Amino acid sequence: MALVREKDGKRLHVKSVLMGESLVSKEFIGQLDVAPQERLYPDIAIMKIGGQSICDRGVKALPAILKEIVRNRKDHKMLITTGGGTRSRHIYSIGLEMGMPTGVIAKFGSTISEQNALMIATLLSPWGGIKISHSDIVKLPTYFAENIIPVMQGMPPYDYFAFKPKVGRIPIHRTDVGLVILADLIGSRTILFIKDEDGLYTDDPKKNPEAMFIPEIGAQELLDQDLDDLVIERPCLEVIQNSEVIEKVQIINGLVEGNITRALNGEHVGTIIYKQ
Repeated sequence: MALVREKDGKRLHVKSVLMGESLVSKEFIGQLDVAPQERLYPDIAIMKIGGQSICDRGVKALPAILKEIVRNRKDHKMLITTGGGTRSRHIYSIGLEMGMPTGVIAKFGSTISEQNALMIATLLSPWGGIKISHSDIVKLPTYFAENIIPVMQGMPPYDYFAFKPKVGRIPIHRTDVGLVILADLIGSRTILFIKDEDGLYTDDPKKNPEAMFIPEIGAQELLDQDLDDLVIERPCLEVIQNSEVIEKVQIINGLVEGNITRALNGEHVGTIIYKQ
């Protein structure tokens, strides 16, 4: 880029399309011509192991799921993130009772998600499981070259800077949102939510046996339906719709043996939510 000197000759500027812009003009941003987003690591499958749905079940659920992941390590590069589960809900409840702001409550949730990441990484350590931090994302190629299975806490690193929701103070960007933000960053083509349900329903099937299964739906359509309850955090849908690289995510039942393998191989085994 060319250098531009001010008329008084005292200061140089780098000439660019953003030079002198405030970056808040809707018209300017809408007309800005940018290159397509690069997919940094499209061949890395990223998956979130649910906190309440999987981790909290302990030996009844987690070992079988991790064994299936290990069986796939030769054929797939996998990055695992973790939810917080029941313990995060407990600390959220205490924080709300004590009048804590959203940012502090979000920090509480991060610590629980990190505990689950440490547990899963430790269980996977005989097969190369290592707990990594958010700043280690740039090291992913090195990890996979060494046959490592990286495990990361799922909570996005907003913590004290978490956005306050319109209603209440529970952080709306939690571990599900962390997965899709990470997917958008690395450009992954395979994004899996490993939970204890077959996928998305019109209502919580644990509470409403009349709830209907939804095998496939667009993110915007799901936003427009404004269902009372969802199997993933609602802001995930906005991230999917705004992403340049996310094509779809899949929610699968990890308690069904073989589902993870089939999903990694591109099969439709749960609910697919796609960008419209």
